[in-house]
Amino acid sequence: MLLTTYSTYPYLKNILMIKIPVEVSARHVHLTQHDLEVLFGEDFVLPKAKELSQTGEFASTEVVALVGAKNKIENVRVLGPCRTFTQIEVSRTDCFFLGNQAPLRLSGKVIRSGAIKIIGPKGELDLTEGLIVAKRHLHVNPDEARDLGVLNNQNIKILVDGPRQTIFGEVEVRVNENFNMNVHLDTDEANAAGVVGDTYCEIIK
Repeated sequence: MLLTTYSTYPYLKNILMIKIPVEVSARHVHLTQHDLEVLFGEDFVLPKAKELSQTGEFASTEVVALVGAKNKIENVRVLGPCRTFTQIEVSRTDCFFLGNQAPLRLSGKVIRSGAIKIIGPKGELDLTEGLIVAKRHLHVNPDEARDLGVLNNQNIKILVDGPRQTIFGEVEVRVNENFNMNVHLDTDEANAAGVVGDTYCEIIK
């Protein structure tokens, strides 16, 4: 783990010394196998473009279009592997552009979420739910959680340093054996904090 010192922030004496990588989560789509085949064809296998930071997750080579009440967003990346639910993650700015409402949710909580239309090369889906704005969160495995002194489902505050130094509250901790430590922010949050390139944050205890 990368470390810093308390003296870096003389006005914040309660900052935790462990530096946590910050990742920007741009708009993307998770699909069930059924919905994948509707959009891309029968027995379609999602091709892998690159591995993501969380074990087993990957960005595919495939993209879809999101059609809202007002506008369309093209070239939205499909992530793999397939899931047991279809979920579309966008920013609040994306919602304004699309003209669709989406609740602030953790990944996986799609019941009574927003409606959206998805267009693929072979078909389309008119979903009554699945569109969310992802709540900012911290991924950690149990050992990392113990080192940080945090618990699953706990909400914490983090400090993102830099020329647009920002404190974010309501960052939900997610603990899983397969997780690797990083904080996920959406593009609105990352732009507000001036996140560019390799960026790290610290927990405010």
